[in-house]
Amino acid sequence: MSDHDIVIQARDLHKIYRLGRNVEVHALRGISFQVQRGEALAIMGPSGSGKSTLMNLLGCLDKPTRGEYILDGQPVSELDDDQLAVIRNRKVGFVFQAFNLLPRVSALENVMLPLRYAGVLRGAAAKARAALEAVGLGDRLHHKPNELSGGQQQRVAIARALVNEPAIILADEPTGNLDTRSGQEVMELLLRLNREQGTTLIIVTHDPEVAAQTQRILHIRDGRLHHEEIRGAGPAPTGGSPHA
Repeated sequence: MSDHDIVIQARDLHKIYRLGRNVEVHALRGISFQVQRGEALAIMGPSGSGKSTLMNLLGCLDKPTRGEYILDGQPVSELDDDQLAVIRNRKVGFVFQAFNLLPRVSALENVMLPLRYAGVLRGAAAKARAALEAVGLGDRLHHKPNELSGGQQQRVAIARALVNEPAIILADEPTGNLDTRSGQEVMELLLRLNREQGTTLIIVTHDPEVAAQTQRILHIRDGRLHHEEIRGAGPAPTGGSPHA
């Protein structure tokens, strides 16, 4: 496997939060893994396991205390906050449980936001329209979030995540605020985009039914990678995955 085939390399990631002078919380304790370009991956773990901290590092929302993180060929562990913001906008598309749409503007304007942050003005509306059409909302361009169902709002969020053609889509509990049917429709959409467009998909979830639809599951416990699970196979030791 060449380096070009790897979109994420995480090497011995540690994250320590300091509370006051003498208290340290070790949220991550040396996690290492790789993600292939075009892979669909889930990250699971109980509350306090470190999965949210890991998500923040993968999404360039935070930096590790120690270790190396390479995203799409770019070492990001030592970047400052401004540089992280640039990488985050160009390389990561976010989908959140709460949708995080601006309530007073249309679906089209919500999807255009990442392009505006990136300084892309020419053709922004056309790109946003194409992204909404890709998620089945070509007839809802000018609807505001409160005029859309929860499933449709999440589709707008997915279109917004896709519009900059990021290296990865990072979805944090993307079905958590949806009913069962809408949640499954959103999962089917994310997985279809993964298959058809080759978009690397990372889903952080506590739902085993959601995780089971991906190709590989990383189980996080006590800040460590406890084991990997390949779909159709039992748990694999952390060093024994063919993706490692």
